[in-house]
Amino acid sequence: MPTNPHGEVHRQRQVAESFGADAERYDRARPRYPEGLLERIVPGAPGSPGSPGSPAGPGERVLDVGTGTGIAARQFQALGCRVSGVEPDPRLAELARRFGLAVDVATFEDWDPAGRRYDAVVAAQAWHWVDPVAGAAKAARILRPGGRLAAFWNVFRFPVEVADAIAEVCRRVVPEAPFDFGAMLTGAMDGYQAFFDKTSDGIRESGGFTEPERWRSDWEWTYTRDAWLDQMPTLGAFTRLPPDRMAEVLDGAGTAVDAMGGSFTMHYATVAITAVRSEV
Repeated sequence: MPTNPHGEVHRQRQVAESFGADAERYDRARPRYPEGLLERIVPGAPGSPGSPGSPAGPGERVLDVGTGTGIAARQFQALGCRVSGVEPDPRLAELARRFGLAVDVATFEDWDPAGRRYDAVVAAQAWHWVDPVAGAAKAARILRPGGRLAAFWNVFRFPVEVADAIAEVCRRVVPEAPFDFGAMLTGAMDGYQAFFDKTSDGIRESGGFTEPERWRSDWEWTYTRDAWLDQMPTLGAFTRLPPDRMAEVLDGAGTAVDAMGGSFTMHYATVAITAVRSEV
């Protein structure tokens, strides 16, 4: 959920480093990523069906930027990749380590790769926290020629009835929010467009990659009332909200889901901005 997609989001460190306040909830509640898209990013990984003719090479050694609790990293591991992570929040990094991941605590811009090279650099729901030009340039330095950079996001689309009801509650409880909840919930793809454009422009400006491509995978997920209320506090718009106000938002959101029969189907589009490291 972008909170200020048109600004320099990567400079909003207070928001970027707020997700670890409840790391277990974050890992439990956040959506995963479509397997087909991940297989396309690392087509030569042992557990991937492969992609003949892809320039991305073996795709076995993966760096996950902004790994969080390792949600995407563990999915890449399941494909047979050797995955390590970089995460600025030590609370999220600690949970990822408990899942068996090797994670360095640092921002990607300040991280020291110590001579390590990778077949793929990925960022799941995290590249908007990275300077788009400096990040792409660093990715180019640590990728082998033919390796792939892939930044991807889960973009949601609520059923209108749920979106309208939740937006009304959020406007009442958080009137000072610097964004429109209604537009955020019903026009999320428009909000994320700025992330996609900045990522593509940063890749171009870095000069180390082929022309970026945009890949999209559409899917659906049915949320029960409890499952959605578990996820809401992990969204960037709410991670710094005081507990009493968060409880009021959740009460209103729960009423909205109850009115839908206790569950609703969320439509997702997972969008990747991706490019291949140039051979020279």
